[in-house]
Amino acid sequence: MFGVAIIVFREVLEAALIIGVVAAASRGIGGRARALGAGIGAGVIGAVLVAVFAESISHAARGIGQELFNAIVLGLAVLMLAWHSIWMAQHGAAMAADARRVTQDVREGTRGLSAIVLVAFLAVLREGAETVLFLYGMAAGGDLSAASVAAGGALGLLGGGAVGLALYGGLLRIPVRYFFSVTGVLVLLLAAGLAGQMARFLIQADVLPGLLDPLWDTSWLLGTQSAVGSFLQVLIGYDPRPSATQMLFYAATLVLIVVGAKLARPQRLKT
Repeated sequence: MFGVAIIVFREVLEAALIIGVVAAASRGIGGRARALGAGIGAGVIGAVLVAVFAESISHAARGIGQELFNAIVLGLAVLMLAWHSIWMAQHGAAMAADARRVTQDVREGTRGLSAIVLVAFLAVLREGAETVLFLYGMAAGGDLSAASVAAGGALGLLGGGAVGLALYGGLLRIPVRYFFSVTGVLVLLLAAGLAGQMARFLIQADVLPGLLDPLWDTSWLLGTQSAVGSFLQVLIGYDPRPSATQMLFYAATLVLIVVGAKLARPQRLKT
């Protein structure tokens, strides 16, 4: 549940920040509230459609074998998380600047209110669609119940919305980068954990060999049936009896995302 809450919290906060920037910059513009409402509503509808088609695709693809299907879904989730981390490192700062620029154009009359609708729509659709795909990947591991997904999603939605509103209202003076630094590390661990689970399913489907299986056994100390073990399994992909193949996937995912994000991050000009 905590892993779901992290994903939803981060996605909702990102969308809330963009919408908050537009709302703050467009104060005094007639029809601003209707434009923002229309964009948010359209984005939510788009995210729901993504969820509906994802469900249809999952049912159609189950004939290829449960283990292989789960591995494919987890692989897609890892790719999405990696792309999200790297893309945000490169474009995160520019998103707010672009939103302000569009709103200024509306204020000056060079663009209509439809531009505000589009910004809000894209922000909600992008984050909502990513959330749907992430949750499908996490649920594919079989470690999350529908109740856990619903509870974690509600917690993340409320938390992200509350923080976004507080930042918009000036109630929080904490720099936004601290929120994203903490959640960024957690998302990185989630991606690595999903990669390890993907490797486990590929081993079960006889696609990959389970090298040194198990590499170690800590089930006597901390099993996944315990509260702490279950929490760590969802959060960082903890496995008390992993194979070397799983750990290779785990480590490779960590390294690739960290290096990719570092290379993508814009370099500050020296003065």
